[in-house]
Amino acid sequence: MGWIIAIIVGGVAGWLASMVMNRDASMGIIWNVIVGCVGSLIGNALAGPLFGVQGTVQAFSLTGLLIALVGAIVLLGIVNLIQRGRVR
Repeated sequence: MGWIIAIIVGGVAGWLASMVMNRDASMGIIWNVIVGCVGSLIGNALAGPLFGVQGTVQAFSLTGLLIALVGAIVLLGIVNLIQRGRVR
């Protein structure tokens, strides 16, 4: 059951991050889920040591969603820096 919630919350976080970073047209639902789940890992890696906050997407919580959103925005920012010279 935790994996299903992680996919749903990861998809929502990835979709919101793609809207914030203006990449929604170039991403599909699968990439939104991947970005959200990887963003959750990045967010937990950053938020844990810096702020002492832990959140998970396997059991839905607002904290977990916000951490996944921030991590997904960081991930998409890194992708934008890498792809800056390329035509999207």
